[in-house]
Amino acid sequence: MNPAERHNVRPFKIDVPEAKVQAIRSALAAAHRGYAPDDDENWKYGTEAAWFHDFVDYWIQDYDWSVAQERLNRWPQYKTTIDGLDIHFYHVKGSGPRRALILSHGWPGSVLEFQDVIERLAFPERSGGRAEDAFDLIIPSLPGYAFSARPKTPIGPRKIAELWRSLMVDRLGYQRFSAQGGDWGAAITTWLGADHADVVDAIHLNMIASWIATGAEASSGADLAYRERLTQVQKREAGYSIVQATKPQTIGLALAASPYSFAAWVIEKFWAWADIQGGIESRFSKELLASNLMLYLLNDAVISSLWLYRGRADEELMGMYGRLKVTVPTGVALFPAEFIPYPPKEVVNKYYNVTRWTEMKSGGHFAALEEPAAFSSEVRSFLLENI
Repeated sequence: MNPAERHNVRPFKIDVPEAKVQAIRSALAAAHRGYAPDDDENWKYGTEAAWFHDFVDYWIQDYDWSVAQERLNRWPQYKTTIDGLDIHFYHVKGSGPRRALILSHGWPGSVLEFQDVIERLAFPERSGGRAEDAFDLIIPSLPGYAFSARPKTPIGPRKIAELWRSLMVDRLGYQRFSAQGGDWGAAITTWLGADHADVVDAIHLNMIASWIATGAEASSGADLAYRERLTQVQKREAGYSIVQATKPQTIGLALAASPYSFAAWVIEKFWAWADIQGGIESRFSKELLASNLMLYLLNDAVISSLWLYRGRADEELMGMYGRLKVTVPTGVALFPAEFIPYPPKEVVNKYYNVTRWTEMKSGGHFAALEEPAAFSSEVRSFLLENI
């Protein structure tokens, strides 16, 4: 590793001025509260107003950012500059041999998603496992998210995969590593496997991006059925994505103007995309939802987080999304409430070297956050079998 690059890795600790926290609380208190139809229940029209206003009251009156900040600061964090961008990341050195795993989040998530899997993967002996099965964990905030700097113009997941390679190899000195991701993290991880197989041992996904498996004609009845399911889901769920991929500034400027507005836009995704058996709080506490929102609001990342949608669209327009092929071993965990349908295995095999295909018992889009124990066990088992 170049000494100058190694010295560019700087310790970081989250330390938000209280004035920023109070400004968000004041903005919430001053926000105009919208109304809803008389039959607004079970989130049938989107964000359910009654529950949401109860959540906003909690956020104003009872939420304590300092508790979340202390929890987020439990594990060592750093920043480094790659291609002019300051990248924030966790680097937790596990108790076993030097095996490295980079975990990538998506939107509207954050590094908060992985807090409950860090100990399980880095120190498995603390929960009944073996120290020799541990991994060094690297968990970055995506460019333009949380405490990572925003790019000057939108970039897409293929470019971020290049940044992650530089982070792992040039900054941290890992000559080989594995990768895992869902949502945008799945796309980034896919490109790590496709473009950087010289340094990537294996990849694990808990989502298969729809653009990967629909680029050719349907090959079977199962493939046709999958595409029909995908079409129906896109009709119901893809409005946010279309707006963010085409006009991110229009919606971004509106959402950034008010934490109330941003919260209404984001929280509905946690209800719609997760494995919700009861109310939303059966899966996500108000404290967790507020903390995730704060990671966007405290560093003015609402607008820049949306740019990734346009960046991916621009990468495709530039011809960067030709026929994809991932040759490194690939594990896929199918969480039953994932809102984007999983393609049939026969289709995924055309694009990935699938060596593990696991149907999970519960959980949805936010897999590590929803089912940290099952997620950790699945990822560890796959990697130990394939690297």
